[in-house]
Amino acid sequence: MTTQTTASDTPSAPAAGTQTGLIGIPPLLGRALATAGGALTVISTFLAWTWTSDFPGDLTVYGYPGGLQVLVLIGGALTTLLGLASFGVKGLRWLVPAGADAALKFAALATFGTVWYTVIAISVELGGLVNLEPGGYLVAVTSLATLLGALALPFRRPEPDPIDPDDSRWEHTRHRAAHSWETVKAAFSADAPPAVRRLPAYAEILVIVVVLALALTVFTYGIGTAYDELFIGFLITAGFGFGALSKSGLIAHASQITSRHQNITVCGAFVTAALFPFTQTDDQYATLGVYILIFATVALGLNIVVGLAGLLDLGYVAFLGVGAYAASLVSGSPSSPFHVHFPFWAAVLVGAAASLVFGVLIGAPTLRLRGDYLAIVTLGFGEIFRITANNLDGTSGPDVTNGSNGVSSIPNLDILGFDLGAQHDVGGFTIGRFANYFFLMLVITAVVVLVFRRSGDSRIGRAWVAIREDETAALAMGINGFRVKLIAFAVGASLAGLAGTVQAHVTYTVTPEQYLFAGPIPPNSAFLLAAVVLGGMGTIGGPLIGASLLFLIPNKLQFLGDYQLFAFGVALILLMRFRPEGLVPNRRRQLEFHEEAEAPTVLEPTGA
Repeated sequence: MTTQTTASDTPSAPAAGTQTGLIGIPPLLGRALATAGGALTVISTFLAWTWTSDFPGDLTVYGYPGGLQVLVLIGGALTTLLGLASFGVKGLRWLVPAGADAALKFAALATFGTVWYTVIAISVELGGLVNLEPGGYLVAVTSLATLLGALALPFRRPEPDPIDPDDSRWEHTRHRAAHSWETVKAAFSADAPPAVRRLPAYAEILVIVVVLALALTVFTYGIGTAYDELFIGFLITAGFGFGALSKSGLIAHASQITSRHQNITVCGAFVTAALFPFTQTDDQYATLGVYILIFATVALGLNIVVGLAGLLDLGYVAFLGVGAYAASLVSGSPSSPFHVHFPFWAAVLVGAAASLVFGVLIGAPTLRLRGDYLAIVTLGFGEIFRITANNLDGTSGPDVTNGSNGVSSIPNLDILGFDLGAQHDVGGFTIGRFANYFFLMLVITAVVVLVFRRSGDSRIGRAWVAIREDETAALAMGINGFRVKLIAFAVGASLAGLAGTVQAHVTYTVTPEQYLFAGPIPPNSAFLLAAVVLGGMGTIGGPLIGASLLFLIPNKLQFLGDYQLFAFGVALILLMRFRPEGLVPNRRRQLEFHEEAEAPTVLEPTGA
């Protein structure tokens, strides 16, 4: 008789009551402690945590959570639901298709981290623990109990299939066949976790709508955090909460649903993004929104070069600068030496064409290089562009870019009589200048996404992937490597120039200092590359999400001063350690970094 040892951590899995985690108490007791602690934490958010409103968020109100208490409420509710699902409560098993124990640990960490950060912040800012009300002490104890209960849950990983080197090929094949049959039987046994059933099409579309609405809510909350302490708590809750949903299998399940309805998901994502300005009462956060879209669009263009073609470009921000300078010089700026004012569509074509030409001129002599040599050359191009723009000031060179002063006083766009620099009333909502540019940039992002999808699925896209995986093998199969890489370079450069035309009008001024290799605030080449890698190379959603995070987080961490980049670097290290394939990885990269996930099930003999 055999039993199944799987990666599942549901309570029904074999030996769940005999294995222990970091805390030497029975897992069943730990699960109960974590669930009860999460419920008590939710209750404690309705109590006052401090006696004075000097701490931001006003945590002195009974019966109404506010500020950081809302984040703790969300973390405690998630912990409670996952704990109940781990007990097999009917109606909640869908929350944990991949098992509950690992997800419960992350949810408990989210709750504990936010609570204790708040307690410590209150003590430091107000002058000691004496400033805590009974609710503050209660939530500290209950969140600690929740974490201890979660740490008592067992850790189990799938083991690799042992291969006997003395077995012949026939014996090994027969062993694997018997192994597979036993695995199939075990999958239908009572001990195996239930398989996730495929939902009807209308239900899957409803799931996509819910996911997009949740994403808009989280993004709007994060970008609109009113004070620094709330944003730190948001990062803790959102980071560990995402880990909990990922470990539970909900993220993977939602990804499968969206992959089956890609067109609906993409259209729904743009509709959701278009709703963002209507959630804002002024242009304060719409400003961040339009800059995030510019950064994300450029990152998506870089994803063609790096993610699809596998070409490491360290000077990509220069193409953004070429497009911005070209558009600013023909858009009616008084500091432009050309003294022309092209309409928007013509300025867009000029910016994209200028970047395309520079992409071909730089790529033609350099793309015969590979790897680190190509990276060094592109890094040099980025620096050459910035230095050249500084020198074209009429003194060191021709008067074209006005040197370090840049091209200033760039007028607002006027498209078909619609002034993007003025406020407009739409359906009772007042749409300001940055909201207007947000909608324009959203249209340009849609164009870039369309180009990325069509090119990635085309013959040239498959050639890019072949070059990325093994250039020597691709050349042996008849692919013209130089031509394919030059097309990738040119397309990526033109998309960056397209975004640069809008950036020039949004910022009013284009200066060389905006296009550095690295700096505290994006966009720059280092942040663009990080957005592609951290978001997920070769995907559409990855660079968009990665760019959003990499632009938002540094802006919100400015209160740290000199420690801003240190904290940001630590966050990047943790993300690459625990999510090396990116936030939205494709299947190939996910298997490269998590081969243990594909390890076959191990069957171990047990007593009768």
